[in-house]
Order: sequence, then C-alpha cells, then structure tokens
Amino acid sequence: MAAQQFLISGQAFNAPKLDAALYLVSTPIGNLKDISIRGLETLAGADLILCEDTRTSSKLLNAYGIQTQKTSLHEHNEVAQAQNIVNEVVSGKSICLISDAGTPLISDPGFPLVRLAAQAGIPIFAIPGASAVLGALAVSGLPTDSFSFFGFLPAKQQARLSRLGDLKSHEMTMVFYESPKRTAATLAAIGEAYGADRQVVVARELTKRFETLYRGTAQELAAQFDGQAVKGEVVILVAGAQRQAQADPDEWKNALVALMEELPLRGAVDKIAADFDLKRKQVYQAALELRDGK
Repeated sequence: MAAQQFLISGQAFNAPKLDAALYLVSTPIGNLKDISIRGLETLAGADLILCEDTRTSSKLLNAYGIQTQKTSLHEHNEVAQAQNIVNEVVSGKSICLISDAGTPLISDPGFPLVRLAAQAGIPIFAIPGASAVLGALAVSGLPTDSFSFFGFLPAKQQARLSRLGDLKSHEMTMVFYESPKRTAATLAAIGEAYGADRQVVVARELTKRFETLYRGTAQELAAQFDGQAVKGEVVILVAGAQRQAQADPDEWKNALVALMEELPLRGAVDKIAADFDLKRKQVYQAALELRDGK
C-alpha cells in the first residue's frame, strides 16, 4: 500500500497531499472508531506525525493502515524540539501533532510548540474530534452553558484541598481529570471543601466497554468509592457554587456601625466582611466614610 493511504474495513483510500503547516489532530479517547475521516486523511497525508508515545499511537495508526513516519514529542523534549519542528514546517513539511488520546494540548504536551509556531506565523490547523472534557460534560447532567476545566488536581492532600478552596465560590461547572488511584481521596476532599451536598459526577472509561457514570452528592460518591479499586481514565465534574444573594446594604452598614463602637476599625471590617460575604475592600471603604462622617 502507498504511504499516503489509509484503510477503513480493509478498503484503501487515498490521502491528499497536505500543505506545509502544523496540524493538531484529535484522536480517540478509547474507542478507535471515534477518529474522523478528516483525521485519517490528515495523518496519512502528512510528512511526519509527532506522538506523545509512539507505541500508544501505533495502535491507532496500524488499525487504519497509516504508514506515515512518526517520532516522539513529549513533556521532556518538547521545548528542545519545538524550534526544529517549526523550521521543518517553514521548509515545506506538513507535520501532525497527536497525543495518546483526545485533543492535543488538553492536559497533554504541545503548548510550547504551538506557541512558537504561532509566533513564527506558520499555519496551524485544528482537526477536531474526541475530548474527554466535552464528552463528560455533555452526559453529566450538570449545567453546560458555562464551565471551567482545571486539569489534574495536586496529588498531595493539603495542596489538593488548598486548590479546591481557591475555587470554592466558582459558579461554573468545574471539570477535573483524575488518576484512578486518587479518585476516592479527591471525592472526599471535594466534600470537605464544598460541603457534603455539592453535586458531583464521575465519568469513568468514556467510550470504552466499561464506560460508567456515577452521579450524586460529594458525600454519597466519596462513600461509594471509599476503599474501591478504580480502573481506567476518570473525569470528575463538580457543580458550581450557588450565587449568593446580595447582602442588604442598610443591614450590613448598621451592623458595621454597631461593631465599630466595640472593636477596632480593622476588626469590625473583617467580621462584617466575613459575616455578610462581602469584599473586605468594600467594607473598609464604608467604614472610613462612616468614621469620617461622610
């Protein structure tokens, strides 16, 4: 078979020659059938495929009879290799970037290369496809009109709790990747940081044979996963914080006046800001104006 062809169910298809550019090709996250026709054409028609791990990518490429030359680009060599790759594109080469699974750069290598390519002004094309983030979000049952993706949480418990604490008032649906070995600990940390009743969804092994969704409160899922051996890729989705009702200005300012008679100004400000969930700067400015009779 010619190098610039690919196979579908044993039938060969020609892949058109590509223009010189960097192509970011999304690959399946589990089910090999989730590669697009355009993705196959691009991989087969390129001069070179950059793989996070050539052994992993070979399973996909071999399944579709793609013989394009491949080499490794991963987190340990991407900075050193980026300029050479850009130079290859400038010289007329068409180069694809793929990760082990899903959309390149989403918690995967490639950002230094894409940034350098953009700075050099070479064409960069996205070949869209599978994404664990979007797949999990779509089936979660949590709000999808606005969401934030935060990648992997820190592995150590205190750092994990600190990071979750930073996001406590975040009102959008939050999406995290997680190691199966840390899933139970992370669910427990979510309950500790956000309260037992926060709604959580765990998506495991998306698109694969044992694809499973778990929905419930943080407390329920933490108990369900406690002591369980989890296998496969995991995405954890957390409902955003409920928008707090605005505090009545007259109420908190009256309370501030009363406290300023009992406590130093800073102490009164800190307590009102905490009690009414207000920004300290806002309360401090009001306290100065009250003190100065404005």
